[in-house]
Amino acid sequence: MSAPRIAYVINSVEGGGATQPVPAIARVLRDGGASVRVFALTPRDRRGLPAMVKAGLDPLVRDGGLSDHIAAALWLRRELKSWGATHIWSSLSRATILSLILGPAMGLPVICWQHAAFLKPWNQRLMRALSSRADLWVGDSRSVTQLTAERLSVPADRLRCWPIFAADPTMVQGSPWQPGESLRVGSLGRLHPVKGYDVLIAAFARLSAQGFRSPVPLEVVIGGDGRERARLEAMAAAAGDNIRFAGFVHQPHAFLATLHAYLQPSLSEGFCIAAHEALTAGLPVIASAVGELPYTIRQGLTGFTVSPGDPDELALALKTILVHPDRLNSMGRAARADMLDRFSWDHFAATGRAILDEIALPSG
Repeated sequence: MSAPRIAYVINSVEGGGATQPVPAIARVLRDGGASVRVFALTPRDRRGLPAMVKAGLDPLVRDGGLSDHIAAALWLRRELKSWGATHIWSSLSRATILSLILGPAMGLPVICWQHAAFLKPWNQRLMRALSSRADLWVGDSRSVTQLTAERLSVPADRLRCWPIFAADPTMVQGSPWQPGESLRVGSLGRLHPVKGYDVLIAAFARLSAQGFRSPVPLEVVIGGDGRERARLEAMAAAAGDNIRFAGFVHQPHAFLATLHAYLQPSLSEGFCIAAHEALTAGLPVIASAVGELPYTIRQGLTGFTVSPGDPDELALALKTILVHPDRLNSMGRAARADMLDRFSWDHFAATGRAILDEIALPSG
């Protein structure tokens, strides 16, 4: 059989968690002998584009909008035929729905990669109705794989789990906290309600209302941008919280290296790459128990998980690290070692290669 030509169809080349792993996934597929090219249905902010170009994925980006679905389908069909695709690998709802409509009609196997812990109701209904048209579904974590089975009725024989993250042993590490210096904690994420930054602000307000005063100077910084920024800044100012909003961070690893601990107060997550990168950088993580995070964080050893949307639980976890900052360094070392063990490149590549071998087999 000739080498597969895998069209990696994505919603957009917007920066963020969905596009960040694309080069690594494509590398595994290409190392296994496949040709891979990215096809994006719309540009959005294009912040994910440079990494794909650098990886040699020759991304083709449609100059279209978010809701012109017929035009997007016609464009995708034309480009897939022109490039000579033999397989479609789709990511996120719009790309998946269009791929499931087009792929079988074009005689192309469709592999649907699932990231999202939350699906809009109409998208979920469509994907459930079309789910049998996929040759294979792949969840990016145990949590999302389980959700895919439940909400899309995907049987076990057409469902695989490929954890989306490969820990980088060369990643720069956070600086160990030293007595007498400020304790720096932070977070990376789009400023959207699902990220729970309003819960974080409320948690600090709870500590203030309880009369708690941090025994060490505290700096809190949130890296990211979005339409919630003005509202969150106003909330933080009204609460008297010393929270700084840094805007979009172009070098996330350098940002993590400035911190002593990491916060992820999300209401919903899939795998959550940012938190896993923080752990790899040697940072203890305080996170909501959503998505993959309760599987990954070892309670009290590499971080703490709290109930999502609960500012009181989050305040208690924050108080723990503020009262005992001397514990952070050993927790961070344990976090990094755990990531490098459980999420090594060898594990990541072996899982992806097994999936490639499976989809490259002739059908029938």
